[in-house]
Amino acid sequence: MPLSRRRFIASSLLLPFSTLLPRISLASPEVGFDYVLTAQPATLDISPEGSTAGFGFDGQFPAPVLRAKQGQKIRIKFINLLKEPTTIHWHGLRIPIEMDGVPFLSQPPIKSGEFYIYEFTPPDAGTFWYHPHVNSIEQLGKGLVGAFIVEESDNELKKLAFDQDIPLLLKNWHLDDQGHWLPFSTPRQSARMGTPGRIETINGLRAPQLKVQAGSLVRLRFLNVDNTVMYRIVMPKGLDAKVIAIDGNAVNVPFSLHEPWAMGPGMRLDIAFIAPSKEGQVIDIKNRQGKLNFNFFTLITEGKAAQKTKIIPTLPASVIPVPDIKNAQKINFTFEWQGAITPADKLLQGKHDFWVINKRAWEGMSRDNIPAPLVKLELGKSYIFNLRNVTQYHHPIHLHGHTWTVLKSNKRDIHPQGYHTDTVLLGKNETVQVAFVADNPGRWMYHCHVIEHMNTGLMGFIEVS
Repeated sequence: MPLSRRRFIASSLLLPFSTLLPRISLASPEVGFDYVLTAQPATLDISPEGSTAGFGFDGQFPAPVLRAKQGQKIRIKFINLLKEPTTIHWHGLRIPIEMDGVPFLSQPPIKSGEFYIYEFTPPDAGTFWYHPHVNSIEQLGKGLVGAFIVEESDNELKKLAFDQDIPLLLKNWHLDDQGHWLPFSTPRQSARMGTPGRIETINGLRAPQLKVQAGSLVRLRFLNVDNTVMYRIVMPKGLDAKVIAIDGNAVNVPFSLHEPWAMGPGMRLDIAFIAPSKEGQVIDIKNRQGKLNFNFFTLITEGKAAQKTKIIPTLPASVIPVPDIKNAQKINFTFEWQGAITPADKLLQGKHDFWVINKRAWEGMSRDNIPAPLVKLELGKSYIFNLRNVTQYHHPIHLHGHTWTVLKSNKRDIHPQGYHTDTVLLGKNETVQVAFVADNPGRWMYHCHVIEHMNTGLMGFIEVS
């Protein structure tokens, strides 16, 4: 059921992060729509010594947090106020192909001054995000990224009883200290791990200090919305923080996070904990780089703890189709670096294709030129993908429209066993086996979410029919 304006305002006032994280706000509703959202130029205050002309959903960063209900239809009117085409892709959502936001493959690009109505029913509760799939390096790099939260039913929310629910957008910015844009991509770095930004932020803030209620049950939703950078989340040893969801999918049994958790671009992680009961307690969240932990952001407790005993709940499981492992068809995908040869276009300008999937670089597409799919799948059939990374760099491999079950790796133990995800992080020379049911018809993008890798070859699509 769509939110009425009154219902929307009332629910907004109950969201604790609206006061905890002043840089995050909510989009405005309009009659007939749950949200009206724009993509438009924005002034960003990220650099320490100057503002920046960037992009923003509703002209701001962070973008409005969009919230939907599991199993209830949502309607979003999206207006493009940029001077170039764009779309919205709803990352991780299993929705119809017409709503997937890939230009030419699933919808026409939305031209400047035009609008598009996205209407779908989210089947899964969890942490997702939204971003364009046009001119991705620049549009995402300049700020067009946002959190999309699908809430559990009202009855389930009451059972879960989180006191605070805090989305955390992790993003590095390609800016100097004066606010000038630096190159989003360089050939040298595109052929490696990608070109990192210089300014690290949480919800657009550098190393913020955030308040949480003493003794409260807190849900942190980490979203890596960066073009390139991988984060390794480190929680304090004295805090019993538990992983409750991975990439928008609940885990069967919450487990303690004792080791750094690696998140490639596009990946999400939900962590729950009970805040210390005393006021003024400091919780330092860190980011592991190499062998060292660096300050990321800080939580500080405030107020008096509630008397009610808190427990960390288990989220209700998503209803993911169970693949028939025994009879599943196996398909191999090799993600590879193709060398230093630079093909040239008709004007003899370099066209860098550094990466290939099964020896094939992404050709690009237009309205009248859709390349062949990497593979055609039969609707309703079970498949096992062997995802093989034969490079020395990490690749977060993302499939649109479906959810994988992760089976095994040749490099590490899979924990939790058989968890669900839409984005698998492949390490150096790692092969990961995933299974799924091809239950969503359409032509689905399939790519590395390091945007430079995607733009220099590491992309294709699968067709389910």
